[in-house]
Amino acid sequence: MNVKYDAEADILIFIFRDAFPANTISEPAGAIVSYDETNKPISIEFLNASKRQPFNPQELMLTIAT
Repeated sequence: MNVKYDAEADILIFIFRDAFPANTISEPAGAIVSYDETNKPISIEFLNASKRQPFNPQELMLTIAT
């Protein structure tokens, strides 16, 4: 799993595996879940991440795999 934070867009992304999204669902609370062609989740994006509780992405140490 990879975790990425885009400070400019304020989006926190958890990527479970590399795959092309076949379906994406936007949840009312500002979360976006992407699924592959077999309906298995491949990523979750949290919009306005720094405003969410109980964590503040700016206080987390994230490792970004390249």
